[in-house]
Amino acid sequence: MTTRHLQKLAVFTTLLTGAGVGTMYYLMQKNLTQPDCHRLALQKLKECPVAMETLGAPPLKVSRIRLTDRRLFIDQYTEQMMIPVRGSKARGFLCTFSVRDPITNRWSLRQAVLELWEGQTVDLFQTPEPAPAQIQTEDFQELDPGHWP
Repeated sequence: MTTRHLQKLAVFTTLLTGAGVGTMYYLMQKNLTQPDCHRLALQKLKECPVAMETLGAPPLKVSRIRLTDRRLFIDQYTEQMMIPVRGSKARGFLCTFSVRDPITNRWSLRQAVLELWEGQTVDLFQTPEPAPAQIQTEDFQELDPGHWP
């Protein structure tokens, strides 16, 4: 083989390998975001007004999952992942833990915590209820018990 043929073979092999790696990365991202555990976590985040206000969402942007993250774990019955999210005010990770019921084959979200880059955390299962609206006393007239019938 001549040097020219070896160069062509090296370029072809490099391009083929790059395309294969890119395709594999795309398919892995697609498989990570399709299960119900990913959908349930994002739904829980959108239902939490404290977390959404802290992020400055809507709009809520969801980025790709880091495949090299050591906290990413998925097997047949459990899932643990960090989903990168950001809004107009802040960004962070939605840390989730889900379990699949072997009988019904459905995922259930067990833990969901929003960890912001600034260090603040919001537990989506234990967010405080919004305070009820305060009644302004000056809007009402004073009641005099002496004039009751």
